[in-house]
Amino acid sequence: MDTLTSPAIYLKGRGAQLNTVNPFLKTEYVQQHWEGIDAPDLINAERKTQVYHEQAKNIVNKVESPDLRMEYSMNPYQGCEHGCVYCYARNTHQYWGFSAGLDFERNIVIKENAPALLEKTLRRKTWVPTPIMLSGNTDCYQPIERKYKLTRGLLEVLLRFQHPVNIITKNQLILRDLDLLKALAENNLVHVMVSITTMNEALRQKMEPRTASATQRLKVIEMLAANNIPVGVMNAPIIPALNSMEIPEVIRLAANAGATTSGYNIVRLNGPIGEVFTDWLEKTFPDRASKVLSQIKECHGGNLHDSNYGRRMRGEGNIADSIKQLYKMSVQKYLPNASMPALNTAAFKVPPQIHQQLSLF
Repeated sequence: MDTLTSPAIYLKGRGAQLNTVNPFLKTEYVQQHWEGIDAPDLINAERKTQVYHEQAKNIVNKVESPDLRMEYSMNPYQGCEHGCVYCYARNTHQYWGFSAGLDFERNIVIKENAPALLEKTLRRKTWVPTPIMLSGNTDCYQPIERKYKLTRGLLEVLLRFQHPVNIITKNQLILRDLDLLKALAENNLVHVMVSITTMNEALRQKMEPRTASATQRLKVIEMLAANNIPVGVMNAPIIPALNSMEIPEVIRLAANAGATTSGYNIVRLNGPIGEVFTDWLEKTFPDRASKVLSQIKECHGGNLHDSNYGRRMRGEGNIADSIKQLYKMSVQKYLPNASMPALNTAAFKVPPQIHQQLSLF
């Protein structure tokens, strides 16, 4: 039984409305009586982000999933302030001793040695230059990046090594690093995908409460394209009966802004994400909650998620097929020549190591 939220309480500015139980923990916080004040901080939506500093052992991770078109990823942050209620990365927060719910968006682990670890990895004699995804889990340009600048530090390392990188984000903070992105793009070393889930601002504010608006994301695409940085749009996740009808408009506007390619996937709510999303949906859109959940299940063989490779990202059945066809027709109409230049792995070089000489005085 979830004990950290009340059905009568809606937490503005948060995606998750509860903390799900972490199966890896033997104990949990509870609030027995909602009229009491025994644990008010547990339901305080305005509680400031708690930062946990981590000296990670590695930053570049091998991606084993055949569904993902990448071999390596790196994530300088664990947890994400954006608070996207559907986020598949919520489950991984449990390995750090937190909940996949509210904890995920307000307890953030920062890997402060990430740039140094990346450099160490790229200096290995066994390293073969292969595009790295930044990030494959949480958004590398989430709000906390403004202060800690770990993503910028990673890009600086990649530029020195002339190493290719893929970036996906839904935050306009990426424009802060335009200088590095332009330098990388000069040698075909960077691709950027901007995630746009909905053009409906009211929906965006509830579903992705601390992200940039869709209008701002379109401006990001426009600015990147104007600076000859290869950029596309990721129209994901598609949620049947909630944002699925917006596919043509998202693709059209992104193409007009300068996107040259696109991608999509259907939402899958594995593990506690199903509980987080269902609770949010019933509180936010009670009039259509049953329809949305029913159609999601129809895409995944009667469940809220599907773990089968090759099928879990796109779904199956009539609704999944109709989404696929709508997406395909939209791309054919607005991005008929969708493509990006191949990332350059031949430019990779190991620069001289910088040694700091200590003064005797």
